[in-house]
Amino acid sequence: MDDRTVDHRAVDRLAAPLARRIALAAQGLADPRPDGPVDAGRLRRTAERLAVLQIDSVNVLSRAHYLPAFSRLGPYPRAALDGLSGRRHLLFEYWAHEASFLPVRLHPHLRWRMAAAEEHAWGSMVRVQRERPGYVQEVLDRVREGGPLKASDLAEPRPDRPGSLWNWHAGKAALEWLFWSGVVTATRRTAGFERVYDLTERVLPAEVVRAPTPEPADAVRELVRTASRALGVATERDLRDYFRLRPAPARAAVAELVEAGELLPVEVAGWSAPAWLHPGTRRPRRALARALVSPFDSLVWERPRVERLFGFRYRLEIYTPAAQRVHGYYVLPFLLGDRLVARVDLKADRRAGALLVQSAHAEVGVDRREVAAELAEELALMAAWLELDRVLVAGRGDLAADLTVSTSGHPAVGA
Repeated sequence: MDDRTVDHRAVDRLAAPLARRIALAAQGLADPRPDGPVDAGRLRRTAERLAVLQIDSVNVLSRAHYLPAFSRLGPYPRAALDGLSGRRHLLFEYWAHEASFLPVRLHPHLRWRMAAAEEHAWGSMVRVQRERPGYVQEVLDRVREGGPLKASDLAEPRPDRPGSLWNWHAGKAALEWLFWSGVVTATRRTAGFERVYDLTERVLPAEVVRAPTPEPADAVRELVRTASRALGVATERDLRDYFRLRPAPARAAVAELVEAGELLPVEVAGWSAPAWLHPGTRRPRRALARALVSPFDSLVWERPRVERLFGFRYRLEIYTPAAQRVHGYYVLPFLLGDRLVARVDLKADRRAGALLVQSAHAEVGVDRREVAAELAEELALMAAWLELDRVLVAGRGDLAADLTVSTSGHPAVGA
């Protein structure tokens, strides 16, 4: 065996490289990808391990929720993941870290958030419920009597409030309120990524619907427990950020899990905040993974944690004016071994059949030739998975020249 299980009686201080490898192992990113085809079972186990697959509407490369499984498992049929959240309903949509797919076992543990929708939801969702409760009831009745419904089926003129991402018409706001409060859920997504809503009891497995609702404190404790398994070693902020929990209940849950021996207090060299270790986590002596990591991947979505673990300052520049971007629009860190060694701005040009590397930057101190060679292999793998014929490398960034050389030998890759 190349790793050992943590002995909770002996652990009190972790070297920073070990903490990094523990975190990678917990995230399923310490080992080379498994051999053989990736079936629904492997996808489900990956979703269970991570617990949260963040959803985002940006599709410049791929929908965000598809990328974590590719990073960990390699090429897989995206329809198989669709099946877990669609026909089989083993994953469900709700607000966790952000809008996310989650294993259905967590549904009861998020009902406290659904019950307190008016406290947690925002903007037009709350407004339509307060100002037009009769209309919200009409929308619910329409779903109940007529079956699944899309927001576009209720289209009205959008409110004239320029500059907001949430300028929803009343029908969309009503459906989103019902979704937030747990009365309806998403039965599937359309080809255009629009939610199709139906009554929750008609979507989720009967055993999930019938499962008792835990007390809020018990539910938060389970969410913190789940986050600790997914993170391996984490600060209190890391643990509560995973499901966007509020500080006081999360802090109480951490204390209870420590008391029960389910979280182990540790010190990580270089970390200014106390940390906790999940007792069953692996302690790999080395990490051998290679992966491009989505900006919305749970490995990197909390930027201060990324800096603590990897010394890697990462910012998503989608909303930064083009002239002010440092690394690009949709930038993915490149993981090699236990380090984030480079970052690439990627775009899938589906019309041209090409994966575009719009910029490529290396981290300080890496062997650029080695990184470029490994990155070229990874880009070719991603291009094939996305059904693109070639990789095209632009000249921007200090890694671009080496990457161009490395990709020139690939039969499906060019510059």
